[in-house]
Amino acid sequence: MARLADYFIVVGYDHEKTGPTEGLGKIIQRFPQKDWEDTPFPQGIELFCQPGGWQLSKERKQPTFFVVVLTDIDSERHYCSCLTFYEAEIDLQGTKEIEGEEESGLIQPAEVFAPKSLVLVSRLDYPEIFRACLGLIYTVYVDSLNVSLETLIANLCSCLVPASGGSQKLFSLGAGDRQLIQTPLHDSLPVTGTSVALLFQQLGIQNVLSLFCAVLTENKVLFHSASFQRLSDACRALESLMFPLKYSYPYIPILPAQLLEVLSSPTPFIIGVHSVFRNDIHELLDVIIADLDGGTIKIPECIHLSQLPEPLLHQTQMALSLVLHPDLETADYAFPPPRTALSHSKMLDKEVRAIFLRLFAQLFQGYRSCLQLIRIHAEPVIHFHKAAFLGQRGLIENDFLTKVLNGMAFAGFVSERGPPFRTCDLFDELVAFEVERIKAEEGNPPKMIKHVRELAEQLFKNENPNPHMAFQKVPRPTEGSHLRVHILPFPRINEGRVQELLQEGLARSQGAPPATRGDKKCVVPAGPPVVSIMEKGSTVFNSAQRLEVVRNCIAFIFENKFLETEKTLPAALRALKGKAARHCLTQELGQHVKENRAILDHQQFDYIVRMMNCALQDCSSSEEYSIAAALLPLTTAFYRKLAPGVSQFAYTCVQDHPIWTNQQFWETTFYSNVQNQVRSLYLTAKDDNHAVQLKQKEKPPADQEKTAMDLAAEQLRLWPTLNKQTQQELVQNEESTVFSQAIHFANLMVYLLVPLDTSKNKLLRTSATGDWESGSNSIVTNSIAGSVAESYDTESGFEDSENNDVANAVVRFITRFIDKVCTESGVTQDHIKGLHCMIPGIVAMHIETLEAVHRESRRLPPIQKPKILRPTLLPGEEFVCEGLRVLLDPDGREEATGGLLGGPHILPAEGALFLTTYRIIFKGTPHDQLVGEQTVIRSFPIASMTKEKKISIQNQLQQSMQEGLQISSATFQLIKVAFDEEVSPEVVEIFKKQLMKFRYPQSIFSTFAFAAGQTAPQIILPKQKEKNTSFRTFSKSIVKGAKRAGKMTIGRQYLLKKKTGTIVEERGNRPGWNEEDDISVSDDSELHTSGTLKASEKSTMEQLVERACFRDYQRLGLGTISTNSSRSKTEYLRITALNRMYSLCRSYPGLLVVPQSVQDSSLQRVARCYRHNRLPVVCWKNTKNSTLLLRSGGFHGKSVVGLFKSQNTHPTAPTSLESSSSIEQEKYLQALLNVISVHCKRNGSNTLTVSPTIALSPGVWASLRSSNRFISTQTPFIDVGARLAGKDNPPPYSSSSFLQSQLLRRQAALYIFGEKSQLRGFKLDFALNCEFVPVEFSDIRQTKASFKKLMRACVPSTIPTDSEATFLKALGESEWFPQLHRIMQLGVIISELLENGSSVMVCLEDGWDITAQVVSLVQLLSDPFYRTLEGFRMLVEKEWLSFGHKFSQRSNLTLNCQGSGFAPVFLQFLDCVHQIHNQYPTEFEFNQYYLKFLAFHHISNRFKTFLLDSDYERLEHGTLFEDKGDKHAKKGICIWECIEKMHKRSPIFFNYLYAPAEIEALKPNVNMSSLKKWDYYVEEILATGPSYDWTMVPAKCSVSEENDQADGSVSQTKRKIVWPCYDDVKKIQPDAITSLLNEIERLESKLNQSPERWQLLWERVKMNLKDDTRQDNLRRHPSGSSGMMSPNLHSYQKRSLLEIPDSGLGEEQSSSISPSNGVDRRTTTLYNHFTSKTDENRSFEGTLYKRGALLKGWKPRWFVLDVTKHQLRYYDSGEDTSCKGHIDLAEVETVIPASPTIGAPKHASEKAFFDLKTNKRVYNFCAQDAQSAQQWMDRIQSCISDA
Repeated sequence: MARLADYFIVVGYDHEKTGPTEGLGKIIQRFPQKDWEDTPFPQGIELFCQPGGWQLSKERKQPTFFVVVLTDIDSERHYCSCLTFYEAEIDLQGTKEIEGEEESGLIQPAEVFAPKSLVLVSRLDYPEIFRACLGLIYTVYVDSLNVSLETLIANLCSCLVPASGGSQKLFSLGAGDRQLIQTPLHDSLPVTGTSVALLFQQLGIQNVLSLFCAVLTENKVLFHSASFQRLSDACRALESLMFPLKYSYPYIPILPAQLLEVLSSPTPFIIGVHSVFRNDIHELLDVIIADLDGGTIKIPECIHLSQLPEPLLHQTQMALSLVLHPDLETADYAFPPPRTALSHSKMLDKEVRAIFLRLFAQLFQGYRSCLQLIRIHAEPVIHFHKAAFLGQRGLIENDFLTKVLNGMAFAGFVSERGPPFRTCDLFDELVAFEVERIKAEEGNPPKMIKHVRELAEQLFKNENPNPHMAFQKVPRPTEGSHLRVHILPFPRINEGRVQELLQEGLARSQGAPPATRGDKKCVVPAGPPVVSIMEKGSTVFNSAQRLEVVRNCIAFIFENKFLETEKTLPAALRALKGKAARHCLTQELGQHVKENRAILDHQQFDYIVRMMNCALQDCSSSEEYSIAAALLPLTTAFYRKLAPGVSQFAYTCVQDHPIWTNQQFWETTFYSNVQNQVRSLYLTAKDDNHAVQLKQKEKPPADQEKTAMDLAAEQLRLWPTLNKQTQQELVQNEESTVFSQAIHFANLMVYLLVPLDTSKNKLLRTSATGDWESGSNSIVTNSIAGSVAESYDTESGFEDSENNDVANAVVRFITRFIDKVCTESGVTQDHIKGLHCMIPGIVAMHIETLEAVHRESRRLPPIQKPKILRPTLLPGEEFVCEGLRVLLDPDGREEATGGLLGGPHILPAEGALFLTTYRIIFKGTPHDQLVGEQTVIRSFPIASMTKEKKISIQNQLQQSMQEGLQISSATFQLIKVAFDEEVSPEVVEIFKKQLMKFRYPQSIFSTFAFAAGQTAPQIILPKQKEKNTSFRTFSKSIVKGAKRAGKMTIGRQYLLKKKTGTIVEERGNRPGWNEEDDISVSDDSELHTSGTLKASEKSTMEQLVERACFRDYQRLGLGTISTNSSRSKTEYLRITALNRMYSLCRSYPGLLVVPQSVQDSSLQRVARCYRHNRLPVVCWKNTKNSTLLLRSGGFHGKSVVGLFKSQNTHPTAPTSLESSSSIEQEKYLQALLNVISVHCKRNGSNTLTVSPTIALSPGVWASLRSSNRFISTQTPFIDVGARLAGKDNPPPYSSSSFLQSQLLRRQAALYIFGEKSQLRGFKLDFALNCEFVPVEFSDIRQTKASFKKLMRACVPSTIPTDSEATFLKALGESEWFPQLHRIMQLGVIISELLENGSSVMVCLEDGWDITAQVVSLVQLLSDPFYRTLEGFRMLVEKEWLSFGHKFSQRSNLTLNCQGSGFAPVFLQFLDCVHQIHNQYPTEFEFNQYYLKFLAFHHISNRFKTFLLDSDYERLEHGTLFEDKGDKHAKKGICIWECIEKMHKRSPIFFNYLYAPAEIEALKPNVNMSSLKKWDYYVEEILATGPSYDWTMVPAKCSVSEENDQADGSVSQTKRKIVWPCYDDVKKIQPDAITSLLNEIERLESKLNQSPERWQLLWERVKMNLKDDTRQDNLRRHPSGSSGMMSPNLHSYQKRSLLEIPDSGLGEEQSSSISPSNGVDRRTTTLYNHFTSKTDENRSFEGTLYKRGALLKGWKPRWFVLDVTKHQLRYYDSGEDTSCKGHIDLAEVETVIPASPTIGAPKHASEKAFFDLKTNKRVYNFCAQDAQSAQQWMDRIQSCISDA
């Protein structure tokens, strides 16, 4: 029985004390005045009665009622019901009226009212009863009924209520009321009334589900509403939805104003707050706020709410929708049924709760099978095996369930519902018996609703067991009574009287018999075991086969069939990835253990360990604890003898798995072992003692099937009946069982945690100590463990032996574990202490034992490891580190691991890692035995290394974790290796140090480009001083010399020395050349006689003139070398040598092209306005229309204001300029504009007249420029360069002539492409006739980031587990293509502007990254010369090397840019060239391999070419010019010379499709969709390593290979297997032309001829093709002009080699091809494809009269000249297919014109006859006419001479 009310309290407004903002309350009276012993008086009642604060009111308000919940220190809840009413505050001035006395006369109506609260405190939750009782007291007071309040209060406090069980209690307070208290049937089920239904009504399904998940995953939830009652209802509802879990955090349905700071507490909570304070609660960051009145919830961004696992989430939503919105289903019906009424709200409430009950039953299905029983007596101790539960549910990944299981509520659930013998309720039955039914009803709403209703009935019955008896009769106050004017204040109650009455009441109730019902305990039903939440799909595929493989493999091992084992092992190891196979492994191995031991020989031991390791490999995730637990006993069972008395157990070889350092694993394994022990303890006990008793009872099931839980239930049932002594014995037995297990586990842990080689303590150091602390899931202090471990540490003092360290770590780990499990499972303190003292001893002994084992194990003959293969080195390359034995892991690309393409597992491969002076090389053989004898090589230059990091790799073979290294390279290679055990960490450290030393060489002379082939690898640096002195004096003398420089002459031969071909267009009228062949440099000063330059300076000048820059200036006719404008007036540009000593700009070339009119002296000042002094200089001229392309660095700050004056400034603007340099700059730009406009005029009809037809689509500009600038002009801006956005749509002619004239007026002579930031504040001066185009481009940081992502996409290092993360997705995310798109778009636009008569100046960033990319692309697109091998070299030398692209810094090749990261600016440029090459394959002389070669070697340090950042630095280091005189100079290799040599030797860089069509600039399509991935990024050749190094070394081995084949395998076929990732496909499967050339070379070498140069051969073939096609055309299309055909047909013939019978390739160039030819192309190609057998190659054919043998006449025959077969065949007629005869051209000696003979055809002209003399006879021929005779003779002659 319990008291209905513990305390009755009257609380009123406190006049003495008032708070700062509002009043305070005080307790006026309380009953009983003494505290009950069992229930202390609650604190802070006065705060909770007025949660909104105590405030006086101007009017009488309605009385209010709500229930506040307080929680005391023992977490007992107290329900405080408050009824508050307002009473007149009489005479606030201070004269207090004594209560209860009447005053005569009228009382003035009161002005101010104060609140007063009646509070009833109870531990029972009957809100409606309390409302009635308090209401009754208020009614008696307000209606002045004739009942004493004292009686009411005494009755209230003395009323006792039965606890629960559905009994009823009728009572009356004695004021004419009758009340009935109905207790619920089950105390454990919450009572909700209608609050749950109300909550759903307020917030909706989705929101309530979110709140539900929030509360279960321990988030903070806050309700606010304008009604206090609603707040407490909502909190009650939310809490009841959690059943069977109980909420154990702060639960405050109504929080008073003064306590709002509670909201910032760190624990989770459920709190309600009045809406008045909603503004105070908005800054809470981690609280989920639900607004009950508005129906919304707000989840902060920082909270990730875990959702219910699917299918449950969906099912719950469906069910709720069916219950709460039943008419939703029928809403669309044409004839809806009469409206289905919602259930009564009380019933609805229960239905919703039933759905949540079902949800929990499904979530926790089978939870009992994961309970681990540790102790039964005296109290059951039960542990929940979370890992097993989650694993078997298939919800390891699901964070919702994981969080729930780790929460406090679930811990409470286990301790409360774990014991197997207790009272049961609805949930127990549901989870045990109904889950199957719930699952079956999933798709069947009517059945589901039926079940929900049944459950709801039970829940309803729990609250209202006897519905018919529900009657209450309580008087209510009369309507409006609270508004009466004359109500006396609430009277003071006589406390003594109440006390007396109370005593009487209590005395009466003690007499009455207690009506308690004992709860009936029963055995809790266990229910089915855990099953997966998802339906099992096809996850079991071919598992039977896999298990068979594993079984066979184990059988082979134990039968010593090692050959078979070797064959099946890889498959078995692969099979062990599956769970079933791992279980099978443990069972199979278990069968070979006899009496806990199994001795193996070395080979067997090895195999077994490998398989164990493989099984353990994936055990780290918690579902796999069971595997590790099953293997634990086996690791101590299998062993091998190393020496007499020394055995090595398997555990020493499987220690490397993180699972052994996982405390949770040890706990669960320990508990399951203890459970088994306890079970066997009781099973044996039962057999002995209770056999007799059992016979009398019904037969129990066989013991084997009795689980520990069943036994425990029985024991718990018997416990009360046993006597003290028996109880004591049982407790002791259990305790010693647990204790013995603890000792056993301490030993096991020592075995697995102390490493075999104690010097390498990998294990415990890697797993952070934090994990051990937090890894366990109970809240037990680590006191003893901590103290013991500490004392152990302190004893050891400061000895620095490694062993101590290991021992300490192990001891600490084990003591912590022992402490925790023993305390939890009730082992006595003495035992725990004893254990603690033992552990250090065990560890120390074990370490000693292991020393012997370690020593002996190292003496074992090593397992036959594959021989280390030494890689072949390049000339000059030397080894730095000997090979370290490693295992090469796949780099995340699938091909080599037998990925989607199938094919063999080339990786992982076993071999060694070498470091040479140039490369990092792995060489080895595939591990998979089925692959064969291939060698695997992966290498890359050290200089290209971008990142190296230590990793620990899961060794696929030994199945253990190993130290590894992952080194990635900018050449898109990734070497990921695991070091073999034989490689010590020291060696690895040395390797890494050497690697870093060679990665960042001290000076450029230590790089491979220079060091190659030098004897001493260590390089002494030249002293800084010496290096520069000569240079300084040198520069001083130059400056002096320049001042009085007279005339400088350079012999013409310097220019032409390289190759006459470089000067392509010699302009006859070039005024810059004097009549003598000299370049003159004159100055204002009169000529000195001693005017020649100093020798040193002169040599510099001579060498500068040899540079690519100058050669290109000459080719383009960009002026002559002169220092000022006094020379000829006809040249508008000149080449200045002002920068020859790099004093003007360090990063520019020595010779620059500037306007003729600008003095050298002013260039210095102009340069100051640009970043790094990079002033605008001309770098290319369009020879067709003389437009110029200029480049410069970005502008400095504001100095450009002068140029971009706003239009409204005064004409006197120049006076406002700050510095002379900006005036100079403006003059300089003016000079440039003058040159440009002069060029335009000189070009004949002004080029601008063509522009209207080329309106550029505005979209392109929009992407390039900030559009806002152009809107201000009168008309939308249309610009030049039509073909960018839509390739083929015609320009918009339809626009009015006004627009065209506008365009004419508006096309600027000069476009300046600059950065957006430089545009701010500038308005263009139209007088200047130039336009500023703001450009957005990606800066270096973005390029670096993008490159990183591109690398990660191409070589991901691990195969991504997420199937969504595909290669293409990663490629897209890298943002690489948008960057290419931007660069190419700029290039195309600029080249179109140049085509259309405007000049362009590019001044972006510092002028050496994106500027170089764009400017070089423009030239490549516009000038066919740069698309040849020689031209491309010149382009790179000029725009990249001479103009100072920082190669070393961008590729971070040097020490000082070590941290800057790799910025692939040049690579991006090459990729753009590759994209253009793809679209115009016939326009480039070089092929794609050439681009890849450059991409590889510009970062490889193999060549000196790309080593430093500018010509100035190269000059300073002496690498700029070849020093002829100095024999000892360090000669680096130049990449261009190397390419030239290789090109001469073989057509490796040549593009056979090269047939430049004479068209204007290339216009590639730059849309993202037309960009292709460059295969340079993904291809790999594992047979040789990257081919870019080997192509340079002449091949010598081809002959020997063939010989080998010849003797070994005569009958072998010619077929080769080509693997895409392994072989060099281009080499093994060359294209037709290459293979023909190879064949010719081979035949030549067989005939011992000196091989002919391939280029000559190719030229000849091309010529023949050209002639043939011309003849062909003449014959077939007499109308077509042959001049038109020849160049194009040449390219078509080649296309037919490509086998493109009809592709769009030609269409792009159709602008220059006549229509007849378009047809002809198809016919020739088709003709080539479909000719008859005999007619393989008709290179020339036609009718000839041939004279027969002696005395025979002339007959016309159809003759065919066949070049390939080298014969002249003849047929009866052109249609005839069978050949009548042939003349072998090899026998022909001469072919000569002849005179007509007898019987010749009548009409033949005399010149049409010719004779063919062979070594056998003479043939006489007659052609149609003289011309065709001549053609025949020429043709035959050329065939003969070819032979």
